[in-house]
Amino acid sequence: PLLSAWPSPVVPRGGHVTLLCRSRLGFTIFSLYKEDGLPVPELYNKIYWKSILMDPVTPAHAGTYRCRGSHPHSPIEWSAPSNPLVIVVTGLFGKPSLSAQPGPTVRAGENVTLSCSSRSSFDMYHLSREGRVHEPRLPAVPSINGTFQADFPLGPATHGGTYTCFGSFHDSPYEWSDPSHPLLVSVTGTAIISFLLDSHLPPGIRRHLHILIGTSVAIILFIILFFLLHRCCSNKKNAAVMDQEPAGDRTVNREDSDDQDPQEVTYAQLDHRVFTQTKITAPSQRPKTPPTDTTMYMELPNAKPRSLSPAHEHHSQALRGFSRETTALSQNHLASSNVPAAGI
Repeated sequence: PLLSAWPSPVVPRGGHVTLLCRSRLGFTIFSLYKEDGLPVPELYNKIYWKSILMDPVTPAHAGTYRCRGSHPHSPIEWSAPSNPLVIVVTGLFGKPSLSAQPGPTVRAGENVTLSCSSRSSFDMYHLSREGRVHEPRLPAVPSINGTFQADFPLGPATHGGTYTCFGSFHDSPYEWSDPSHPLLVSVTGTAIISFLLDSHLPPGIRRHLHILIGTSVAIILFIILFFLLHRCCSNKKNAAVMDQEPAGDRTVNREDSDDQDPQEVTYAQLDHRVFTQTKITAPSQRPKTPPTDTTMYMELPNAKPRSLSPAHEHHSQALRGFSRETTALSQNHLASSNVPAAGI
């Protein structure tokens, strides 16, 4: 049969644990025995139905267990022993301390090392991660500061987690100390890459994923480099085209900009003409041939006026007086010829 522990084979002193013995052969009764450590009298010569509850757990329960299965109609015939199950009891010694190098927050792919240390002369340290069944262990080494320490290299960081460590002695390997304060290791970076680089994946799949990720990164960098080169070449080409433009065009543009100077004064010279009486035909009776004597109009932009010199001011007043005389003369001619105003 298969022997397992729920909720965990690592149990604090005074807690409880349930041992489950299961088999595909339909065994309904089981027996449990302990292979090492202190004997547990209540387990001997007893028959259990699939599960066994240990409550409360004491240091005597620490050790390696196996179970056998049988049928009720043949209680003297037992199966082969199950897999070994180690029950660890914690909380028997003072807790060690746990730290992370270079720190509890690292980038994805950066190497991380967890150090478990204590002033107690532990022989072995055990590192536990929340959600993981198998705890790695390393022997304790004396350090220069008077502590006993073990460094657990985690390698390139792939994802975070909560870690604790325990200390134990050689003569009681299944009796551990209190757990250290939990240490939360955070990994910054892409969650997808952290998942793909997870150490739980088979080695062959991890190797292919490393190749795939490396190729993808190279392709992305090539695309970015190509885009930058294309943009740089386009800018140089545009600059060369601007340098080849005719000089005349640029001169005209500068003159146009100069004409728009709001400080420039524009003068208009009026041509003295004598208004004569002419007959204006209706629009429908006008000849289709355009007249040879044409009049051109030009719209002057509104410019901000500025103060004029005395000579210019005198000339401007003379022009305004001449304009009033011309307007009065035109009105006299219109009145005498009875020409509609719309015809002018």
